[in-house]
Order: sequence, then C-alpha cells, then structure tokens
Amino acid sequence: MLGLEFARIQFTPDLLPSDVTGASLYDQRSAEMVFRPGPVFTQLLLADEINRTPPKTQAALLEAMGEGQVSVDGQSRKLPVPFIVLATDNPIEYEGTYELPEAQLDRFLMRLRLGYLSTGDETAMLTRRVERAREEVEFDAVTSAEGVLAMRDTLEQVEVTPDLLDYIVAIVGATRRDPQVQVGASPRGGLALVQLARGQALLSNRDYVVPDDIKQVAVPALAHRLTLRPELWVRQVSADDVMAKLLSSVPTPKTDPARAQATTVTG
Repeated sequence: MLGLEFARIQFTPDLLPSDVTGASLYDQRSAEMVFRPGPVFTQLLLADEINRTPPKTQAALLEAMGEGQVSVDGQSRKLPVPFIVLATDNPIEYEGTYELPEAQLDRFLMRLRLGYLSTGDETAMLTRRVERAREEVEFDAVTSAEGVLAMRDTLEQVEVTPDLLDYIVAIVGATRRDPQVQVGASPRGGLALVQLARGQALLSNRDYVVPDDIKQVAVPALAHRLTLRPELWVRQVSADDVMAKLLSSVPTPKTDPARAQATTVTG
C-alpha cells in the first residue's frame, strides 16, 4: 500500500548473517568476487519472528538500522531510501528463542503489543473474508517512496515548545533513576519520543505538540528500552507497567501552544 519495495525474512535458528546482508561469491565466468545483495536491500523489510535466530544473526541488522548501510568485505553499501524495518517476535514460546540485545531493541522506534482483536473487529474481519470470496487480498498503492519521504519531512514542521522538550527529558531521566530499572532509556529514546509525539499531533490535525501527544506514545516509545531488575520478572512486572507508572509520576507542563498562538495573533 505504501508503494515500497518489500522483502520478508523468516528468522530461524540456522539463519546466518550473510543470509540477511548478502555475501561475495566467486563468479567463474568473470573470475571475480561478485557481491550478491541479501533481502535487507529493500525499502520495507519484515523481520518475522526475529527472536528465533541467535544474536549473531540478529546483529546483522544493527548497522542497517542505525546507519542505513551494510558493510561486507570492507566495503559499505548504502541501502535504499526509505529503509524501514518491521519486526515480530514470538511472545509465547521460549524454547529456541533468543532475546534481542538492548542495543538492538534501542534501534526500534517503538514497540506495539497487538494482542487479540476485539469481538467487533474480529467479526468484521470474518465478514470481509466471506464477502471477498477468495483467499488472496489485493492492495492498491496509496503513495510512493517519494510520498513516504515527504510525509516524514512534514514531521519537522510540527512545533515542539521548549517546556515540552524539558518534559520529554524529565520522562527519560525518570527511567534512569527508578529503583526498579537496571538500565534506563538512552538518548535515542528521547529522540524517538519527540518524533512520535509529532506524528501523534499530525494524526490529530495539529501542527504543534501538546502533553497528551507525548503521554500517548511514551510507553510504546520507551518501555522496550528499559532493562528491569531480575526480581521483577519473577513478580511478572512488565516494562510497560513500570513505564506507565513512571509517566504518571512526572509533572505535566501546563503548555497550550494553541492558546499562545491565539494570544500572539490577537495581541
């Protein structure tokens, strides 16, 4: 639907880093080593069940997600633009799975827990399947790579006032001081929170961020970046629970950019 090049990797325990990034192979016809790009050379990559492969293979995505490039045999190759990674993990089975390292989790902008559909949504899904009368689903592209980049650029036009930046820093700082948290959110967390709050403002048809925008995206933006103390796992306390509690403890600024703009115009 986004009009992007798409690739999917099914992560398995025997997957190698070169299966993700690609590798140089000997070409008998030219008697030279020729680089064969892996599936990571795409615009929209689905990393399916990423926690089913060992950390060595998971790490093959680190440079791609952080720098937008892949280095093989001493040569760096740029990835297509935009480059977006969507990853799923298996939250039920633990045998044969590997937790993602903190450094890699930190590279994901946000984490969403989808869960089950509501009764109404599940009924609607079944209704659409019956009415479609076929297994395949056809999608029409609603934009293009250029359109996606243009939408991304519009985020930079959404205003974030200094007191809201202080609010974001206070939230991130609270994760580093909480006794339940072993390692708090990194500076990447604050950057992610700024951009996600801007996106939330656009969804609400505003060109400025309000505190509620930040609150709505704080848990998905920061919870996966926290490393909790081991005893919390025994008590079945999740990072989402800790992040939600931390968020409620940080004072909310009284900013109202809309009112400030109105005052400036009328004055």
